[in-house]
Amino acid sequence: MQTGTTTLATPDGDMGLYEVQPDGEGRGAVIVVQEAFGVNAHIQDVARRFAGLGYRAVAPHLFHRSGDPDLQYGDFPAVMPHMQALTEGGLLDDLDATFAHLQLAGVPAERTAVVGFCMGGSVAFLAAARRGFGAAVTFYGGGVAEGRFGMPPLVELAADLRVPWLGLYGDQDGSIPVDQVEQLRQAAAAAPGPTEVVRYPDAGHGFHCDARPDNYDAAAAADAWQRTQDWLHRHLQG
Repeated sequence: MQTGTTTLATPDGDMGLYEVQPDGEGRGAVIVVQEAFGVNAHIQDVARRFAGLGYRAVAPHLFHRSGDPDLQYGDFPAVMPHMQALTEGGLLDDLDATFAHLQLAGVPAERTAVVGFCMGGSVAFLAAARRGFGAAVTFYGGGVAEGRFGMPPLVELAADLRVPWLGLYGDQDGSIPVDQVEQLRQAAAAAPGPTEVVRYPDAGHGFHCDARPDNYDAAAAADAWQRTQDWLHRHLQG
């Protein structure tokens, strides 16, 4: 596979895009949406995992408006200004630039998925409600009952879901209560397309991130990764 970072134009200036091209023809594309800690080594590794499955994988640098810094896990005082600089309109602009780049590369929207982690899970949900493409997956995305980034709460966006959406949540996530996850399940069921919510009883927030030993749950991560593959295969392959 080939890896590198390219630059895309957005209405608010240039944005970096980490990109991994798979060997062979490819099965479609996956937009990997970062955690609150940026397009770091872990997010780049996740992109390479998708490329290993045959997808062209890209990860947009959503903090480009605030300097695109190197952030460390757990350093929330450093993270917050960059989170607070995000807006719904800016996020959609960044996603639109990324979709356009993939289309120019020959990957149509209907064969593109958006998979997001942590804050990126909320962005993937926003994309699924505001844009048309192939499939979306949210790993422990917050803002379920209260909006973030100027977005409505996810429970309010849910009826507008335009693409098949899978949500993956841990019951031990102190920032996303189980009752909110169940509210989201019920709200998403009213969407016109397929939706599914999976809960992991023993997992907390960030359970998929093997770069954070205190958060990582190997069993939940393996199951969620397999479900993600199955979801993409089902909805991107026709």
